[in-house]
Amino acid sequence: GVVEACLLHMLKRRAAGFLRTDKVAALFTKVGKTCAVAGDVCKKVQELQQQVESRKNQPNGQEPLKRQGSTTSKTPVLTPQAIKHIWVRTALIEKVLDKIVQYIVDNCSKYYEKEALLADPVCGPILASLLVGPCALEYTKLKTADHYWTDPSADELVQRHRIHGAHGRQDSPSKRPALGIRKRHSSGSTSEDRFAASAREYVESLHQNSRTHLLYGKNNVLVQPKDDLEAIPGYLSLHQSADSLTLKWTPNQLMNGTLGDSE
Repeated sequence: GVVEACLLHMLKRRAAGFLRTDKVAALFTKVGKTCAVAGDVCKKVQELQQQVESRKNQPNGQEPLKRQGSTTSKTPVLTPQAIKHIWVRTALIEKVLDKIVQYIVDNCSKYYEKEALLADPVCGPILASLLVGPCALEYTKLKTADHYWTDPSADELVQRHRIHGAHGRQDSPSKRPALGIRKRHSSGSTSEDRFAASAREYVESLHQNSRTHLLYGKNNVLVQPKDDLEAIPGYLSLHQSADSLTLKWTPNQLMNGTLGDSE
């Protein structure tokens, strides 16, 4: 939406041509006549629009597409938001949006008034440069509104780092400890119950939730509590909340729920 606003800023009326109702489409179509990259995007957008129209005309919705596995994978269902920004979105996913904008900037006098953003000798090239980064990404799976719940869990991070660090340490347990606190029969000790509760709360905090977001996790980070004690391996994690960053570390024994007689 932001890129479209920049592209539409003080666009010449004759640049919109006959497609004045969809000025972005008119701009891409006009640029595509002299820019091969933009021409390819126009073809892809037209194909996508035809697929959207054909789906609308199907009496049973997407039922015919479900029978064709290959077709479904190649033509994902477009949301109304995706259709609204289909020109910029397609150019972005095809990794050519920066090239198209750069071409428009280089030929801005054809399409824009003198006071337009893309006609500015500084702002125009900056916009094209800013789009290089997004165009370098692979949009194989776009993040949804609930992406905090679909990110890799801390359990997966722990497993990865324990597998990676297992051959580096001879005293590492051969079997990966479970990420969780095993329920033990309480001897009636209040301090032990409180200790188990805090451990359980810590393990739960490692997973993504609405309050904190796990940014980084690393197992077998050695910490030496006192000079006369051996270094203890544990799990280090960095958490982000709304107003702070928190660094946490806990011994592997506590993570595994097997403290025994350890101090």
